[in-house]
Amino acid sequence: MDVNQIASLATSMASAQTSDSVNVLMLKKALNSQAAAAVGLLQALPPLPANPNIGRNVNTTA
Repeated sequence: MDVNQIASLATSMASAQTSDSVNVLMLKKALNSQAAAAVGLLQALPPLPANPNIGRNVNTTA
């Protein structure tokens, strides 16, 4: 193996590692954003009624 090939391989491996690190960081940011959106949706749900039987049945025989 040539010295130039070894240097080229080392450079490409370092570049791949940097690229992988950036991709993982972006994935973490995307997951955090999705988690925040999910929390916001869950908090926007109205509270359950005091009587748990109200609103749970649908009358389909009109």
